Amino acid sequence: MSGQLLERKWNGLAEYEKAMDELLARAQRTLRIFDRQLSRSFDAATRCTLLRTFLLADARNRIRIVLHETANLPRDCTRLLALQRQFAHAVLIHETQAPARTVHDPFAVADERDHLHRFHHDQARGVLRLDQVSETRVFVERFEEIWSYSVPSLNATTLGL
Repeated sequence: MSGQLLERKWNGLAEYEKAMDELLARAQRTLRIFDRQLSRSFDAATRCTLLRTFLLADARNRIRIVLHETANLPRDCTRLLALQRQFAHAVLIHETQAPARTVHDPFAVADERDHLHRFHHDQARGVLRLDQVSETRVFVERFEEIWSYSVPSLNATTLGL
């Protein structure tokens, strides 16, 4: 698909989840995900298999997730947290701090080439753009700024005496 310009608007949660899986499947090096909180779809076996396959493809592959709320993860995303424990060096989950809490449009970026943008976390409308580097660059920069206003949220390992 390289070189092919594709922009697809979607409306509805089922279409959003399908577009997210499509974006995740295209990633070759880095996944960046920003949202208010992760849905239970990140606990689905098919999605976790997709993420595991991505991580196993190359030891340098990374997944960076930044969320406004992480309290639901132990309850709703146990498979994702297991993946984080297995690939502690490659799966980072952060929680936003005050300066970034005003951002309300979730997005995900694959390799600085493709992105999925949801216009507002309370709406199920958005766009998937594939092979659109210049448009995607804006979201990479936004992610890095949000990341700079976040702190690690969940430890991949439990330390004890």
